[in-house]
Amino acid sequence: MNNKNMKKGLTTLLALSGISLIASAVQAQEGDTTASAASFDAAKLGAGIALGLAGVGTGLSQGPIGAAAVGMIAEDSSKFVTGLIFTALPETIVLFGFLAIFLL
Repeated sequence: MNNKNMKKGLTTLLALSGISLIASAVQAQEGDTTASAASFDAAKLGAGIALGLAGVGTGLSQGPIGAAAVGMIAEDSSKFVTGLIFTALPETIVLFGFLAIFLL
């Protein structure tokens, strides 16, 4: 992925995050004026962002690791289990995102 596409993606992500923050604040003001309603919406938004970023981080890290594991297995087929373990390790990052959702 080149630098220009990455900047476009990050800009889009920041713009969508800002729009969702504004929308949740407006919704909290119109529907219920208590502070608990606004904080509950912010908690859901924070948990969603945590899960989304955990998924993005997993995807970005698993690509090069998977490629290296395939190369390692191609050279020595007895290292299949090691390659499988290294490929599965980044998937545990998403569990931290799910943890943030279930704790809220």
